[in-house]
Amino acid sequence: MSRNTTTFDAPPASPIAIAPSSIRRVLRHPAATAESLESIALLIGAAVFVIGGLVAWFMFLGRNLPIAGQGSLGEFVGFGSAIATLIAFLLGRLALRTRSAAGFADSVLPGLDAPGARIHWFDLTAIALAHAFIALLGWIGLADLLEQSFQGAVVFTIPGAVLAGVGMAVTAYAVFLSAAHLTPMLLSFVLALFLVVGALASMLSSSDPLWWQKNLSALGMTNDISALAFNLTLIIAGVIVTTIARYATAAVPTTTRAELRGRTIVRVGMILLGIFLACVGIFPVDQFFLVHNTVATGMTIAFAVLVIGLRWFIPSMPKVFILLGYVYVGVIVMLAIFFATGYYNLTAVELVAAVLIFSWIIVFLRNTGAMHGPSASDAAATPIPEAQTSAA
Repeated sequence: MSRNTTTFDAPPASPIAIAPSSIRRVLRHPAATAESLESIALLIGAAVFVIGGLVAWFMFLGRNLPIAGQGSLGEFVGFGSAIATLIAFLLGRLALRTRSAAGFADSVLPGLDAPGARIHWFDLTAIALAHAFIALLGWIGLADLLEQSFQGAVVFTIPGAVLAGVGMAVTAYAVFLSAAHLTPMLLSFVLALFLVVGALASMLSSSDPLWWQKNLSALGMTNDISALAFNLTLIIAGVIVTTIARYATAAVPTTTRAELRGRTIVRVGMILLGIFLACVGIFPVDQFFLVHNTVATGMTIAFAVLVIGLRWFIPSMPKVFILLGYVYVGVIVMLAIFFATGYYNLTAVELVAAVLIFSWIIVFLRNTGAMHGPSASDAAATPIPEAQTSAA
């Protein structure tokens, strides 16, 4: 005896329409959602475009502008973008304060909140200045490149004002979102970009074209703008490294006193790296020879101690990363031998060592972040037991 069964298809679910936030709500709660942050960033960019374009039109009125150089379009965009960067960064951090005050959840914006690590005013000051220097030197460098591409070309008043407004608006938009979404990984990217831009700007603007025949610190010995750029780059980068040190070690899980002590040693060692780096810029080699060489040597020693002792300080650190650190130290020792035998000059050794040390810090940050519990993608990839998937 058979039994007929009738099945009914469920009606298709209608899509849920999400009403866009009004401008008033966006202004009241600028960091409530990712959409509101994007809207505020666009509004800030638009305001900077209007104000910057009007100021540029007034400054450029009645003259044609060179692309690069003194009194050029590139110089105006560089300094204007640096000012817009500081304002946009401040607004981005204030937007997060309004988010916390309104009681919104922090799941959408993880930011720099981490147990055992607290952001300080001097950290934010250094990060804001790093953004400003990147904008300043980046736009000036781009203008120099365009000057070489369009030799003899000039920019008229109105197009120059529009280009200046666009450049400053794009910078303010990007910096606001960077400040609002600032995470340890983004901070490490800002550090790397800042070091590259600052070093290149100092090299290109040095009044001594043969500085590389001495050492890397020779960039900070001259009395021109290149020495100021080089020393400020090292000082600000040193403060950022101390910030990264706290967040990089805060994610390391500890269950015993020995693990907690080892994590503290690593944190102190990385903070010493940042302090020594800042002191290299504070004490130029031509004025403070002994102090400069002492802190530069101390930075190398602190890095070697961290790398060699990492397997005991943080036993849970991935073995591949520990081996990578050994390779880095081995390369630095080999370069030192090359310098001692006269095969390499000191500048080459310092450049390669700096690249290795800062790349190690960035990779260390990624590895410690991966140690902080399983990610959502790992959980999604975990197979479901077959007993749970079979039909009753």
